[in-house]
Amino acid sequence: MGHGPEHGAGHGHGKVPLPDYRMWKIDGTPLEVVQQRLARRGLRDPWLRNEAWRYMGGFAKPITFTDVIFRGFKWGFAAFAVALAVEYALFPPKKDEGHH
Repeated sequence: MGHGPEHGAGHGHGKVPLPDYRMWKIDGTPLEVVQQRLARRGLRDPWLRNEAWRYMGGFAKPITFTDVIFRGFKWGFAAFAVALAVEYALFPPKKDEGHH
């Protein structure tokens, strides 16, 4: 029933290669402030580095209002244009020649 390592052998389900944990640095991130505040109280978070990926690489770019509004806009506009073209091709508008 399960899909553990004993059941998944030979099905192409290998281990996912994980990056080395030492590549994540909390220096220069908001986590550095958290680490300093904990240190002032004599505390330490050994898992803090596991959250550093959120502030590195492609994840470091803050999401702006325009990113939220225009996310998927080009694909949505393309779908609208295709739907409009299909509608006009299959159901052309009727021309009333008697009314001006």
